[in-house]
Amino acid sequence: QGQLVESGGGLVQPGGSLRLSCAASGNIFNIRTMGWYRQAPGKQRELAATITSASSTNYAESVKGRFTISRDNAKNTVYLQMNNLKPEDTAVYYCYLRTFPSSSTYWGQGTQVTVSS
Repeated sequence: QGQLVESGGGLVQPGGSLRLSCAASGNIFNIRTMGWYRQAPGKQRELAATITSASSTNYAESVKGRFTISRDNAKNTVYLQMNNLKPEDTAVYYCYLRTFPSSSTYWGQGTQVTVSS
């Protein structure tokens, strides 16, 4: 059984930066898409950014120009560099991946990001 292990969350002041990492391990093969979703208190989970195995990226409008997603296919690891963080970025960030062609999906346990002065 595969799993995703996240790291890099924490508390940061507005305007600061954080880098999230997520490594897939175990029996996970043919990873097509990796990415990050986030869920703020009282809100639904929403997409932050995704990246395919061909390095095609997709960002939520609210994070464009501030967040950068990247991945290391050899390590089955995805990163999210978050710059110029705002209080509204405060959320639990969940790592996500989808395989192809089986379309199996996996989720990480979540890592808290808090942006506050």
